[in-house]
Amino acid sequence: MQIENLFQPYEITFKTSDDCPVGPHKHTFFELACILSGEGTHHINDNKFEYYADNMFLLMPMDSHYFRVRSTTSFMLIRFNNIFLKGQKTADQHSNLGEWIQKLEYIFQNNNHHQGCIIRNREDKPLVRAVLEAIRHEHKNDKVLHKELMQHLINTLITLVARNISLHIAEKTKVSQHSMLDMMNYIHMNIYNAEKLKAESIAAHFNISLNYISEYFKKHAGETLQQYIINYKLSLAEIRLKHSDMRLNEIAFELGFTDESHLTKTFKKYKGISPAMYRKTNLALAS
Repeated sequence: MQIENLFQPYEITFKTSDDCPVGPHKHTFFELACILSGEGTHHINDNKFEYYADNMFLLMPMDSHYFRVRSTTSFMLIRFNNIFLKGQKTADQHSNLGEWIQKLEYIFQNNNHHQGCIIRNREDKPLVRAVLEAIRHEHKNDKVLHKELMQHLINTLITLVARNISLHIAEKTKVSQHSMLDMMNYIHMNIYNAEKLKAESIAAHFNISLNYISEYFKKHAGETLQQYIINYKLSLAEIRLKHSDMRLNEIAFELGFTDESHLTKTFKKYKGISPAMYRKTNLALAS
């Protein structure tokens, strides 16, 4: 199967086609596939989705996908890689990925191809169209601060995607579970703040008894609060091991582990493999 690479931080391409523009393929970067007009089907891994104008799909590295065009379709493909992500870093010398990628990780953890088009909030669709039109307009220009403006527009689009995923999760959650979803979201958004992840801090934030919060969390999540936090941190560690060149001690520091040894021991306990071997294995699969 064809594997595409990206040799610059981001790339925006436009395609109009009456048939399948590209056969089944994978790529080593992230992609937002935006349908500007037309109809057809989008095949992602083992899933098949109908697509129409104003639909948007988020593709992860090494996803297998292709389109089957039913009526003439115009695509905008927004592609970006780890170099782009690291370019959004803050001044914090200990964070290679920065605040922007931390927000994006929420998308990674909750994106599910079974949901199809990623923009579902009707009120957001005019805004998404406006941002896409701005990207299309700016793409044709090469004026001063062009690069900076394009980065901000892409980040705005990503933020809209994140909000729509959050809303979609909420819609699918039963009313009795809304507090549980809020608690999980709180953990996701504060995963880098050890103080806010303490049981007493979470209990106080949600006005739940400290003695009851562990029982409540395990009842609704199927695992203890501490296990959930560890598993989420390890899933973030997996993202860094796959998609960044951060050293193990840097990952350990950012995710609140005591040191590299603590991260390695915990990762191996829960994943059955050392983080170093995990990175090596995934690099081999991607090559």
